[in-house]
Amino acid sequence: MSTLSDLVSAQGIQSESDIEWLHKVAADGQLLADLSFADIVLWAPTADDAYLAVAHVRPSGAATLFYRDIVGERVRPQWLSQVREAVTTRNIVDSTSPEWFEETPTRVRAVPIVRRGEEGARVLGVLTRHSNLGELRAPSRQQLTFNECADEIFAMIATGGFPDADAPTGARRGAPRANDGLIRLDADGVVTFASPNALSAFTRLGFADELEGESLAEVTAALSDASIDADESLPVVASGRAPWRTDIHARGVAVALRTIPLSENGRRTGAIVLCRDVTELRNQEQEILTKDATIREIHHRVKNNLQTVASLLRIQARRTPSDEARDALGQAMRRVASIAVVHDTLSEGLSQNVDFDVVFDRVLRLVAEVAAAPNTLARTHRTGEFGVLPSKYATPLALALTEIVTNAVEHGLKDTDGDVEISADRSEERLEVRVRDTGAGLPAGQVGRGLGTQIVRTLIQGELGGSIDWTSPEGGGTEVIVDIPLRWIAR
Repeated sequence: MSTLSDLVSAQGIQSESDIEWLHKVAADGQLLADLSFADIVLWAPTADDAYLAVAHVRPSGAATLFYRDIVGERVRPQWLSQVREAVTTRNIVDSTSPEWFEETPTRVRAVPIVRRGEEGARVLGVLTRHSNLGELRAPSRQQLTFNECADEIFAMIATGGFPDADAPTGARRGAPRANDGLIRLDADGVVTFASPNALSAFTRLGFADELEGESLAEVTAALSDASIDADESLPVVASGRAPWRTDIHARGVAVALRTIPLSENGRRTGAIVLCRDVTELRNQEQEILTKDATIREIHHRVKNNLQTVASLLRIQARRTPSDEARDALGQAMRRVASIAVVHDTLSEGLSQNVDFDVVFDRVLRLVAEVAAAPNTLARTHRTGEFGVLPSKYATPLALALTEIVTNAVEHGLKDTDGDVEISADRSEERLEVRVRDTGAGLPAGQVGRGLGTQIVRTLIQGELGGSIDWTSPEGGGTEVIVDIPLRWIAR
C-alpha cells in the first residue's frame, strides 16, 4: 500500500508544507472518527477534477461502513458533487437526505481542508465523515458532547485553524485517545463535561469530587506530586491554552494529558483535554531506560577490561625476547583492541546498533601501528559505507576485517611502499567488502593456513553466514572479497 505522501504527490501536490499539513490532519483522523462515531476519509484532488482517497480511519466505538480499505480508490459518483461544492464554497456541506451505501443508510459530511500560508488560504483536499444511520439510538450526553467537539474541530479544519502549527509532531507512547478519557473546558478553563473514563483517571490520582464546574488547572496543581519535578507546561495544558502534551503524577499514578484548543473566527471558545492512565507504560519506559543504562555500563566496563588485557599483552610483548612470541602477542593485542572498539561504541548510545563506519575507521587507526613498522610505508583508506549494523554483526566483522587488513599490511606490503583500499558496498540484502593491497600478491597463489586465516573463516562463514574469497588481480597485489547476507537485520 502506498503511503499518504506517495498518493498525494501522485496527484500533483508537491509542496512539502502542503503534504505535511495533510499528514497532520490524517494523524488526527482517529480522534475525529472517535468523536463523530463515523468513518473519516481524506481525499486529494486529481488532475481530471475528481478525488482520490489517501487516508481512511474507522471509529473505535461504532460500526464501520467500509469493511474494505478504500485508500487508493476514486471518490464515488454519489459523493462527488458534494465534495466539489465543499471545495468551491470552502464551506462544510452536509448531505440533504440519507444515502444508501451497501444497504446501509448513511449521512455524509464534506469538510474542505484549508491551509493558511503566506500566499493566503488554500483548499488542499476534502475530509468526509460517513455516519452509519442504521445504528441510531437516543444519544447519551457523552455522545452529544463528543459530536459537538467533532463539529467544532471540523469547523476549524474548514477555516485553516486545525491542526495547530504549534502542536508537537510525533506521538509519544501512550498518547491519549477520545475513548480513554475526555474533558471539555470552556474559555476560562472550567470543566463543562468529563467522561466516565476521565473521572476514573482523576480518581486514581486522588481527586474524589466531581470535575464539572472545577478549574482543571487548579485541580491538577493541587494533585501534582511535589516530590516529582512537574512539567512546567502542565498549567498551560490544563487550562486549555496550548496544544501540548504532558503527564501529571500523583500517588504513584501517571496520567497523560493532551490539550486541543478550540476557537471560532480566531476567538478561543474552550478546549478538549484528552487523558489516559499511563502508569504501566511510564513504569515500563523507566525500566527500559534503567536496563539501557545498565547495558551501556556493562559495555563500558567490558571495553575497559579489554583495553586492560590489550595493555598487558603489549607490555608482555615488549619484554619477550622471542620475535615469534612478540609477534603473536602483538596480534592478540590488536584483536582484543578491535573488539573493545565495538563495546566502546555500544556504550555511547541506547541502541544496540552501531555505526560501523565509525567503528571501522577506529579499527584502521589500530592497524596503523603495524603500518609504522620499519621499512614499510602502508596507506589505508576506506571507500563506500557500511552503515548501521547490529552488535552481533559488528563484533565479528570488526575482528575479521582487522585480521584481513593487518595481514595485507604485514605480509602483502612487507618492506615496501603501497596502499590498502577497503571498499564497502551495501544493498538491502547484502554487504560486500573488498580489501585490496598493491603488494606482492599471494605466495605461490595459495591462501595461507595460519591462525589469522582460520579466525577470519570462522567469523565470516560461521558467525556471519557469509563467504570469503582471496584472489590475485591482474594488476598485482591481493584482493579479499567478503560477502555477508543481511537477512537477519530488522528493517
